[in-house]
Amino acid sequence: MLQAFTRNYEDNSTDAGHQFTFYCDICNDGYKSSFIESSTYKKRKGSRLLGQAASLAGSLLGGKLQDFGYTIERGSNILSERHQGMSPEWQKEHEQAFERAQNEARQHFHRCPNDNAYVCDHCWNEDAGLCTRCAPRQEVYVAQAHAQAMRRNIDEAGEAATVWSGTIEAKTTICPSCGKPAGSGKFCNNCGASMELQECSKCGAKNSRNVRFCNNCGNNLQAAVAPPSGKCPDCGMDNPPGTKFCGGCGKKLA
Repeated sequence: MLQAFTRNYEDNSTDAGHQFTFYCDICNDGYKSSFIESSTYKKRKGSRLLGQAASLAGSLLGGKLQDFGYTIERGSNILSERHQGMSPEWQKEHEQAFERAQNEARQHFHRCPNDNAYVCDHCWNEDAGLCTRCAPRQEVYVAQAHAQAMRRNIDEAGEAATVWSGTIEAKTTICPSCGKPAGSGKFCNNCGASMELQECSKCGAKNSRNVRFCNNCGNNLQAAVAPPSGKCPDCGMDNPPGTKFCGGCGKKLA
């Protein structure tokens, strides 16, 4: 049974050769050992190629088309076999290759005496003689603390900031002509009537056009905006409302 200096490793070996990947216990970056070709694979490869050639020739000469396809598929699967059920010779050279791979990988790992983790150079604090999980590098820890403080300050400033000062309420303008919601424009969205307010001639307050008296002072808005009658005070002729000069005598009416 393989005994590794670290349990965090992966066996990448196949029947063609032996290779292993060892991982850092902190960042999980891996180091892959050099590939060692199997000597037993070389021997089997030569004998298998001879067997495949003979089988292929037999299929071409007397076999059916589906037998030919089966031979090709079987030949392609040979190289994809894993090392389960391999020969004792292969197992022996596999153990030797594993020992060699460990000696190669040990040069790229450090064992932390505090938590017994095997870590790569990047996760090793050479000044403290510990892994960075047990003893973070000062410059890294300071930068991390600074970033955390900056995030807290930004969050606190965001909580205290006033981004909107309006009142949370909704108003619906009703059209005085059709009685339906008119929208926010100058004309009603439903009937097109003007939504402009009339100004009181007495106090200047804005009033809806469908009211007769000012909502602020009670002034008669209809009287204030009523056009002159058009009757001439001199000759008594009735002129159309809004006429500026009398049609009978020419007197200025307005």
